[in-house]
Amino acid sequence: MTMGDQFPIKGRVSAWDGDTLIAESEAAVATDTVEANGGILIPAADGSLTSHDPEALRIEVEDRWPNGGGTTNRFPRWGDVDDLLRLIDVQPAGDGAFTGPTYGDIRRNVVEGGQLLAMSMVAAAKSAPDKRVVNAHIVLERPAVFDKPIDLTVDRQRVGRQFATLGVRATQGGKPVSCSLILLDHGSPDLITGQIAMPEVKGPEDCPAHDFGLLGRDVRFVNGDYDPDPDRIGPPELHCWIRHRDAPKELYLQQALLAQPVTHFTIAAAMLPHPGFGEAQAHYTLSTGVLTATIALHGEPDLTDWLLYTNPAIHAGRGLAQGQGHVFTRDGRLVASYTVQAMIREFAASANESGLDSTRIM
Repeated sequence: MTMGDQFPIKGRVSAWDGDTLIAESEAAVATDTVEANGGILIPAADGSLTSHDPEALRIEVEDRWPNGGGTTNRFPRWGDVDDLLRLIDVQPAGDGAFTGPTYGDIRRNVVEGGQLLAMSMVAAAKSAPDKRVVNAHIVLERPAVFDKPIDLTVDRQRVGRQFATLGVRATQGGKPVSCSLILLDHGSPDLITGQIAMPEVKGPEDCPAHDFGLLGRDVRFVNGDYDPDPDRIGPPELHCWIRHRDAPKELYLQQALLAQPVTHFTIAAAMLPHPGFGEAQAHYTLSTGVLTATIALHGEPDLTDWLLYTNPAIHAGRGLAQGQGHVFTRDGRLVASYTVQAMIREFAASANESGLDSTRIM
């Protein structure tokens, strides 16, 4: 078998056996061919491929950015920011209708609430192109999957000269997935200005990188507090620095990319003070998922520069967790505020014991 049997990747791939580097490639790694037989194919120096047990290897993809930054991600990964942008940039499909595309073979086949929020914002922005999104609220009704298209319908509830109120309904296979209410504004000069102060936390250079499996996005948690270990204890809050390799030129995609991560943090933050509870149990012994999210957009930051997402969980109880957050530029300018309500509940039996697929349940 030759290099032609592989699929292309962006960046450099390194394969490790323990602490020993066994292969590097800027070409490809294959996992989905018949010849792989469940293994991972690594190119050798002569261009041939050898199959390795994925459980015995640690494979890393190094994404080198033009500005000198970059990330290192475990392989296989979820994808690239370009893949995420393709998913949230919903396309017109008729009068008031839009469609979000499918995505490939994903290990966990559940679309995150932040992606649905971003898709709804894009559909609304394309329906009122002379205005910018200033507020978006979503209720997540049932899980959506990646391997089926998502259909969105926009209801132009009121469109005036200054403001527009649009409802966005998302369905999949004819079944409801989410409903959103989006407020857009034509804009106005400052009359009064003010904001809360950015919290004093470590800068991104002093924070460890976190691998969310997304190339093109650098994510760093203050003190490494996003930890799936159920025995790690801390206050119910997460502070996260995020920057991107590239920024889309369209404002509505910049806003959607800014909003998409806000649903990542509340569940993990709420569990931090409680011994025996952590993200590692999600979808196995704990049923977790975001139910609602609201974001107010105050400014247009540079997404290729560091943004601080502050995420305290202000309440947990009765199977729910409530988070509130803010997004600041590195120099302290407030560019967004958000709230998230999530579910944290115990399965009567573990997902595996109940015959449930943990890659498809909440």
